[in-house]
Amino acid sequence: MANEQELQQTAQEFERNRIQLLNTGAQKQQLQMQNSAISAALSELKETKEKKVYKAVGNILILSDVSKVQKELSEQNESTELRVKTLQKQEDALIDKLNKLKAKIEAAQNPESK
Repeated sequence: MANEQELQQTAQEFERNRIQLLNTGAQKQQLQMQNSAISAALSELKETKEKKVYKAVGNILILSDVSKVQKELSEQNESTELRVKTLQKQEDALIDKLNKLKAKIEAAQNPESK
């Protein structure tokens, strides 16, 4: 009976980790899309000959210096890249944990294969 209860707890842990992995993957994908948009904006700013550009702040556009906007975007880009790397590490750790839990569940379901 304790073995069956242990198996159920392991299966629940597996499911929690699977959901966490899906959420982490979604966050990472969202940040990658944000990072791509920031990189495209930085690329356009490097090519412009304008000294001032409009930037969105909430629901309004504000005229700002190109160099100031480039600096802000570069900082955002670094921040999102760091967050993507952190999420990738979390994803890798969750995949490793899921594989171990899967092996544990399979071993408990097939005790004769030991």
